[in-house]
Amino acid sequence: MRSWLVEGRMQFDQLKRRQFITLLGTAAAWPLAARAQQGERMRRIGVLLNTAADDMVFQTRVGAFLQGLALLGWTIGRNVRIEVRWSGGKADEARRYATELAALAPDVILAHGVSSVRPLLQATRTVPIVFPIASDPVGAGLVESLARPGGNATGFMSFEYTLSGKWLELLKDIAPGVTRVAVLQDPTQGGGSSAFAVIQAAAPSLGMEVTPVNLRDAPEIERALADFARTSNGGLIVTGSALSNVHHKLIITLAARHKLPAIYFERSFAAGGGLISYGSDYIDHYRRAAGYVDRILRGEKPADLPCRHRLSMSWCSTSRLRRRSVSTCRRPCSPAPTR
Repeated sequence: MRSWLVEGRMQFDQLKRRQFITLLGTAAAWPLAARAQQGERMRRIGVLLNTAADDMVFQTRVGAFLQGLALLGWTIGRNVRIEVRWSGGKADEARRYATELAALAPDVILAHGVSSVRPLLQATRTVPIVFPIASDPVGAGLVESLARPGGNATGFMSFEYTLSGKWLELLKDIAPGVTRVAVLQDPTQGGGSSAFAVIQAAAPSLGMEVTPVNLRDAPEIERALADFARTSNGGLIVTGSALSNVHHKLIITLAARHKLPAIYFERSFAAGGGLISYGSDYIDHYRRAAGYVDRILRGEKPADLPCRHRLSMSWCSTSRLRRRSVSTCRRPCSPAPTR
């Protein structure tokens, strides 16, 4: 039998990684809500993630989700079962696993991002879907409105395009000599082009020129960044997408190799060696998504649960930059989180 890393799926109650054993062992010791009674029927939660199964960043996020469930009285193996699928950032795999999860008819599905929610909505209009992360759920067609989702999906909006210009400002703050900026984006996702439009509009006032660089596969990313870095005074902005997550190690490595000051959409990039990040707190979103899943398991409908517009932005930088940031940042920004 092929391993879960190859198949990209597994039951969390069969997961052997030390991180989750520790997490679930701790969760089992927490006082559970009184409403989780012995003998209640087993509920099933589907999970569709747009990255690889060995992505430790996403495992940490799912860990936060499981913690949230445990605090609300849901214990894996006792009253809830988790079905996980990992698409690896591949659209065809996302469609296949979306169809597979929908056929299982779980009580609710947790799905990360537009690239996971869209195929699920194509596969089912009845199974409730909660997204912890979605950059523009209305524009992407996931919900009718933030206040009244109207269908079988709801969740948390992770980003507002008007904030994309902040990436450019921060990049100019930490690297004043940068005059050219490559913006990594996924051409198959509307969010990338929308963010680029805001960045492009902000560039002239900062004396910067921006160039879109499409994310498709590793060789293309390597070629594009190598070509861009041949001219001096360059910098890099990495926008959010499934492919950014899948290729995050490569992108961080290439930015360092070509000496491109880079700002990323999410703090795990800076924690993993990237220069700086500015974006939503995804861990917090996953914890809060557990609350929506709990409410749906207890009878509420996604259509009645408004999409939350939580833009709790956090700043994270590597230690070498943090020593500089006190003197080089001219504009106020969110405090650097302790690490």
